[in-house]
Amino acid sequence: MSLLRRFLPLLLLAVLVVAVFASGVTRYLNFEALRTHEAALRAFVGEHLILALLSFMAVYAVATAISLPGGLVLTLTGGYLFGPWIGGGATVVGATIGAILVFYAVRTSLGEVLRRRAEASGGTLKAVIDGVQAGAFGYILTLRLVPLAPFWMVNIAAALAHAPLRAYALATFLGIMPATFIYSGIGAGIGDLIARGETPNAGAIFEPRVLLPLIGLGLLSLGTTLYQRRRARTGNAL
Repeated sequence: MSLLRRFLPLLLLAVLVVAVFASGVTRYLNFEALRTHEAALRAFVGEHLILALLSFMAVYAVATAISLPGGLVLTLTGGYLFGPWIGGGATVVGATIGAILVFYAVRTSLGEVLRRRAEASGGTLKAVIDGVQAGAFGYILTLRLVPLAPFWMVNIAAALAHAPLRAYALATFLGIMPATFIYSGIGAGIGDLIARGETPNAGAIFEPRVLLPLIGLGLLSLGTTLYQRRRARTGNAL
C-alpha cells in the first residue's frame, strides 16, 4: 500500500497525459479554433460565467501539469473570453494548481532517483536545484518573473530540492502574474477588435488595448535580458 501511495500521483499524471492526447483536444489549442467556436464560447461564458471560469482553470491546470504545448494560446484565450483581469486571474490560479500537481507527483514518486541523476549529470537542472536549496522562495520567484529556465524544469527542480510547498506555491502564484496579465491583456485587445467585426492586422497593433500590453511585454523582455547580463558578469549561469 505504501508503494502504491507513493507512485499513485505519478500514475494518475501518466493516465492524464494519455487521455488528453488520445482525445485529440490538442488540435483545438490554436487561435483559429477559438475564432471558429467564438460565438458558442461567448454564449456559454455569458450564461454560465462561474462554470466557465472553473472549467477554464481546470483545463489550464491540466495543461500545466502535463506540460501541454499551447499554454500561450490558453492565456490569450483567457483574456479573449473573460477580459484581462478576470482571465488573467483565472490563468494564474490554474497554472499554479497545475504546477503544484507536478511538484507533488515528482516529490512523492521519483524524487530521489531523479535527484541522484541530476547531481551526477550536472547541467541546468542541477543549477536550479542548487539555487532552490540556497533560498527556495526568492529563487523560485526570480525564475517565475525572469524565465531563465523552462517552467516545467522549475517545477521538477523545486520538488527535487524539497522546497517547502507553501513557499513554492506562493512564489509561483506571484511570479507568473506579470507575464500572465500582459498576455491576457493582449488576448482581450484582440478580442475587442474581433467583437467589432475587425480583422487583426498590422495596424491593429496601435490599438491601446493591444499596444499597451505589448509595451509591457517588451519591458519584461528587456528586464530578462538585463538580468541575464548581470548574472553572466557575476559568473552565475542562472
